[in-house]
Amino acid sequence: MVDETPKTWVLTCSPENYAATRAHAHGVIGVKERNRNRALRIAVGDRIVLYLTRVSSFAASIVVTGELFEQRTVLWPGRTGRADIYPWRFATRPEIVVPEQEWVPAETLADTLDHVAKWPREHWTLAFQGQLRTVSEHDTGVLLARLRAAAGAPAAADARLGAGMRA
Repeated sequence: MVDETPKTWVLTCSPENYAATRAHAHGVIGVKERNRNRALRIAVGDRIVLYLTRVSSFAASIVVTGELFEQRTVLWPGRTGRADIYPWRFATRPEIVVPEQEWVPAETLADTLDHVAKWPREHWTLAFQGQLRTVSEHDTGVLLARLRAAAGAPAAADARLGAGMRA
C-alpha cells in the first residue's frame, strides 16, 4: 500500500539561491545532483519549507505541483567553486512567502521542532545541514504556523496541521 499523505520537506539553500527561486515566482525548485534518490520520493502535493543558510531562517513554503523532471539550465547561482545546477526539478507554487525582514529565525524553533531534538541543543544547526529532509506532522504544524504569522497570513483551516501542534 502506498502512503499518499503529502510529506513536508525542509530544503536548505543559500540566501542567493532563495533569491533566484523568488525571482522565478517560487514556480520551480531544484535538487542537487547527488540527491536524485531523495528527489524521486517527492510527490505532487508535497510541501517544501525553505531554510536559508548563513541567516539560519525559514523564508517560505511552496507546494509541488508537477512531477520530477531533469533540466540542466542554470537557474541558481550555487556556491562559488562548488556549483551544482540542481538538475532534479519540480514545478511549484508558493504557499506562504515571508517578507525578508520577517524571516523566521530557526533558533526560535529549536526547542519546539522534533527534527532538531535529534541533536544536542548547542548543535541545533546540524539539523539543517545537507540539502533535503522530511519532517514530522508536528514539525509541519509548527513551521506553517510560524511562517503564516510572520507573513501576516490567516491561520490555516487545515485541521490536520493543528492536530500535531504542541503549545
